[in-house]
Amino acid sequence: MAGDLNTVALVGRVTKDAELSYTSGGTAKCVFAIAVNRRVKKGETWSDEASFFDVTLWAKTAENMKQYLVKGTQVAITAELEQQRWEKDGQKHSKIAMANVSIQLLGGGKREGYAPAPESSGAPSAHEEYQDDIPF
Repeated sequence: MAGDLNTVALVGRVTKDAELSYTSGGTAKCVFAIAVNRRVKKGETWSDEASFFDVTLWAKTAENMKQYLVKGTQVAITAELEQQRWEKDGQKHSKIAMANVSIQLLGGGKREGYAPAPESSGAPSAHEEYQDDIPF
């Protein structure tokens, strides 16, 4: 095997409207979080337990997706995990972050007039690509 496998896939809901900003170099950065529920058994009863994950999108994907990433929207995310390390005031810190994020809107928007966008890969959807080939 040439390398190790490092992929995570999550399906969850946006916890609050995404925030778009720009780096000093002019690169777009879109930050939001998703909540992912799982069923856990406590004693004799089952309940939902939420985990929260921070997500950062960059460049054109950030600019294109920001408008659709509103509270309650369901999304599917695939990414690689990376450990970020830094030192501040003599203390070493680290956190796990998502890199090379791919996002797909699944629906669940709560705002009036919500319409899902195509997947963020930039490739045309099957509907757009083959629209002229459909005989009806």
